[in-house]
Amino acid sequence: MSNIQSVKARAKYIRMSPHKIRRVIDQLRGRSYQEALMILEFLPYDASGPIWQVIHSAAANAKHNYGLDKKKLIVDQIFADEGPKIKRIRPRAQGRAYKILKPTCHITVVLKEIN
Repeated sequence: MSNIQSVKARAKYIRMSPHKIRRVIDQLRGRSYQEALMILEFLPYDASGPIWQVIHSAAANAKHNYGLDKKKLIVDQIFADEGPKIKRIRPRAQGRAYKILKPTCHITVVLKEIN
């Protein structure tokens, strides 16, 4: 067994634009697990909630499945991919309809243990 172990967690179909999620996750790359959670706690963005959940889940996976220490985990990779767009129609003047695209995204977090 290698001394560097990585653990992954994903949240799929999050009802938020990947652009808004990326604004937050760019600040977390390379940080320790505890530092990342602290940063998310105090950021004023709504995107912090789902990201917090995924990082917390990845750490729980690391502890439960591999017996890793949460204090030694760092955010190795974190990215937001585009998910399917939910299509809605908005009525407009003179019987026209405008298409409304509601974006979704998939958040992936890879935590790595360092010694």
